[in-house]
Amino acid sequence: MTDQDHTTMHDRAMPLLDHLIELRRRLLWSLGTFVVAFFFCYHYAETIYFFLARPLETVMAQKGEALHLIYTALPEAFFTYVRVAVFGGLFLSFPMIAVQAWIFIAPGLYRNEKRAFLPFLLATPFLFILGAALAYFIIFPVAWKFFLSFQTNPAGYGGMHVELQAKVSEYLSLVMKLVLAFGVAFELPVVLTLLARVGIISYKDLRRFRRYAIVAAFVIAAILAPPDVITQIGLAVPLILLYEVSIITARWVAPQRAPHLSED
Repeated sequence: MTDQDHTTMHDRAMPLLDHLIELRRRLLWSLGTFVVAFFFCYHYAETIYFFLARPLETVMAQKGEALHLIYTALPEAFFTYVRVAVFGGLFLSFPMIAVQAWIFIAPGLYRNEKRAFLPFLLATPFLFILGAALAYFIIFPVAWKFFLSFQTNPAGYGGMHVELQAKVSEYLSLVMKLVLAFGVAFELPVVLTLLARVGIISYKDLRRFRRYAIVAAFVIAAILAPPDVITQIGLAVPLILLYEVSIITARWVAPQRAPHLSED
């Protein structure tokens, strides 16, 4: 019996109370990190909010207009900044939360399982940031320009016109929804590759269901994205490309399972 087997048996034999104490320690570290990140982000909530509003400001400046956001309820701006702080706090504290989860889970894994799982843990935040960046730098400018095209000229129609008066809370809700939608969507290769790594699916299955995946990508985009074609296509196309990437990565990890299966 190897030292690794001894360690694994020791972890499994650990009393339930010790596991709960360890879990409590990891949760406290995660919660403490989030609280610190929350107050840090709340201090800079205004700066963060205007960073999120920068794509709208840029598009309106191109049209010769100034960005003007309003709130119609007394506590609306305050709670909007609280939501900004929560959003930013989760974003900043995620690495620590992931590390604490890894510290709690890793002792119960075999060495080969650790090597298999760790790359997925590292790829998760990278792909989420990549998806959020795509939304912020590419989708937002195109979508905002489309939405602003419905404004009318103040000089026309006898002085009557349609003008955007965006609310701070509604704009934040839309931005957070899109950032989360694109960020989560970009986790598709991680999920599918991990499923292939543990043997639930194979790259052949993914290739066989490609046509259904394309349809599912547009359905998911229609559910997650706002009801405009531009944003939906902007989410559906990356989903389809990520599915193709998942087929490749699933094929890469498939041979790694062969020695393990042959030993069984």
